[in-house]
Amino acid sequence: MTAATEHAAQPTAPTEHRRPGFARLLLAEWTKIRTVRSTMWSLILYVGLSLGFTTLLVSLITATWNDATEQDRAAITMDPVSFILGSGFFGQLVVCVLGVLVITAEYSTGMIRATFLAVPRRLPVLWAKALVFTALILVAGLAVSFVSYFIGTAILGDKVQVSLSDEGVLRSVIGGGLYLAMLGLFSLAIGAIVRHTAGAITGVIALVLIVGPLAMLLPGKIGDYVYGYMPSEAGYLITSARQGEDDLLSPWEGYGVFALWTFALLAVAAYLLKRRDA
Repeated sequence: MTAATEHAAQPTAPTEHRRPGFARLLLAEWTKIRTVRSTMWSLILYVGLSLGFTTLLVSLITATWNDATEQDRAAITMDPVSFILGSGFFGQLVVCVLGVLVITAEYSTGMIRATFLAVPRRLPVLWAKALVFTALILVAGLAVSFVSYFIGTAILGDKVQVSLSDEGVLRSVIGGGLYLAMLGLFSLAIGAIVRHTAGAITGVIALVLIVGPLAMLLPGKIGDYVYGYMPSEAGYLITSARQGEDDLLSPWEGYGVFALWTFALLAVAAYLLKRRDA
């Protein structure tokens, strides 16, 4: 046997399979989210609804200022920033839907199986999705929050005087972006638990729009506490420049409650991700 034959007969060493690091996972998730058309159109719809309804509702209030009740004018004057940011509420629903789609779309197409083949440990995939999506929504939320503030204050004009240098105002405007980022993460966690788009969207919308107001119907202090500690109701306090007389929590306490809800759901999602098949 020649030397060349002996060399060819020797078994070659298996190629080492290198698992992608977390930085590569972040890059992969960013590529996924920015190349999907639903992301771009959802963000455009979010911006349009938020700024459009802010302009519309603040303009209506300004036009009918003299006809409004003394109580309504006092409520707006006391915390105009919360009123301005709350006017674009319907844009938040788009973020809820997008947060669900970020993860359920991969389950519906079966793409999640390929993802878990590349990353068998699974949990880093969830953390990477959560981090990339939260960062994206935080940037978009902060931008829309500041633009909404400047549009709203310009329309209110001399009806209500407010400045970013006033106590609690800057924190309130920044809080608009923080609230939206946590809302998106909250929606993503529910999507990871349910894994079906329609069911997860229904669950998120129910918690944001239906369950909270229904809690107000509970009698006495029970209703006050249940309503006050609901995720979106507590979290939205971060957009208030000051604590209201009937608020059980301060703005940062409310945001902390919302964060606890969100991280608890993420923990459930992580547990189920390890236990269930893809």
